[in-house]
Amino acid sequence: MQTSFLKINPADTVVVCLQPLQKGTIINVDDADITINQDTPAGHKVLISSVRKGQDIIKYGYPIGHAREDMEAGDWVNEHNLQTNLKGTLEYEYRPVDERLDIPLENRTFQGYRRKNGDVGVRNELWIVPTVGCVNGIAERLAQQMRQEISPSSNIDAVWAWHHNYGCSQLSGDHENTRRVLRDICLHPNAGGVLVLALGCENNQPDEFMKLLGDYDHDRIRLLVTQQVEGDEVEAGMDLLRQLYAIASADQREAVPVSELRVGLKCGGSDGFSGITANPLVGEFSDWLVAQGGTSVLTEVPEMFGAETILMNRCETRELFDQTVAMINNFKEYFLSHGEPVGENPSPGNKAGGISTLEDKALGCTQKCGRAPVSGVMEYGDRLSHKGLNLLSAPGNDLVAATALASCGCHLVLFTTGRGTPFGTFVPTMKIATNPTLASRKPQWVDFSAGQLVEGRTMQQLLPEFIDKVLSVASGSLACNEENGYREISIFKNGVTL
Repeated sequence: MQTSFLKINPADTVVVCLQPLQKGTIINVDDADITINQDTPAGHKVLISSVRKGQDIIKYGYPIGHAREDMEAGDWVNEHNLQTNLKGTLEYEYRPVDERLDIPLENRTFQGYRRKNGDVGVRNELWIVPTVGCVNGIAERLAQQMRQEISPSSNIDAVWAWHHNYGCSQLSGDHENTRRVLRDICLHPNAGGVLVLALGCENNQPDEFMKLLGDYDHDRIRLLVTQQVEGDEVEAGMDLLRQLYAIASADQREAVPVSELRVGLKCGGSDGFSGITANPLVGEFSDWLVAQGGTSVLTEVPEMFGAETILMNRCETRELFDQTVAMINNFKEYFLSHGEPVGENPSPGNKAGGISTLEDKALGCTQKCGRAPVSGVMEYGDRLSHKGLNLLSAPGNDLVAATALASCGCHLVLFTTGRGTPFGTFVPTMKIATNPTLASRKPQWVDFSAGQLVEGRTMQQLLPEFIDKVLSVASGSLACNEENGYREISIFKNGVTL
């Protein structure tokens, strides 16, 4: 490491420890010597000027909360002495920022699958999508049996059944969320063929669900209602899967402009390095992709609380600003309607890693979307309709948020993490480590180490390597979660289960 601490913004009243600092260590910040008052772990914050109780503490150039007590320069700032400023819904004023991306067009391509409707996939997989959780077991049995029949030389990348618990005993919004996400999975271009597997008596009625798909490719998407099968439903399902296999196995990759790539932006198991390594690296990639005409999507609405005005003022139009305000305040109302505070989000792992408040987390989290203007705002379950940077309404939960990103049409998800996680959703889920320790401890989880940024590498050196890595995965190289077989979906639930 080049230094033992980092001051992120000139206005900050804290520095971030890049390595553990022992009590009594003297650091020089802005030509002032500061003595560390407590042993402070790497990724955590040290105060560089005294504050009184109630006074804001600044990081990334913005308040991350206020002091719970009088504090002195050199004190370790953590969740015990820092209190969030967040509370209920707010009124916002639109103050648009016109910051243009000065990034050259590179005319890069990736190797993808061009679908009949003109869309492009980065995988050619066979998927089994249950309309209701009651047939999960049949779906998994079909997937296992079909895997045994796949030729290693075929162009089928994988066979998966996407288990979930829903499709029945749900009301209103929850039921529609389930239907919309399952629809989005069926229509996702990473699937070369889809078997929709129904029971028959569920609330998510098979015929009505198929209507929800719209003008779909009937050769690539087939329906089996198991209650209507005379005899062995597994053999009936295998017959349909073999038909889908015969069609999809003829698909070939071809060069596709990077302007057609759609990438989801996600973080989980964050730490104090997230906002200074992996999230800024992903933000630089997002800006690069948008400048090439491509698409990135930021979600985890609760992890925007405290940094939402940055996003609001980057909205291209007043209408997008209003939609973003509604997205933020509606999610706050969701918290409040359940009697929960809007500022309680960092997990025990986040806090142990150096993130003390939701504002601290949000100001690091939102760096994943770089500086590009916001060109689209989506509700949960919506499908992408605008290129550029989009915001998507979904919670911060890793499984639910990553599934939502994939469902809206993202080809893959860039998932930054400081604590580490093996999880993957139904599209490639690349893990970008925030620190070198995680990358060395869990190489089977980590696809790329942004921790190199605190080992002497510069962003200018690392970004081209990261771009190459993402395009390699888009072209068929397996992400770690795919190699491990860690793939699943999770659908947002809010209301009553009957």
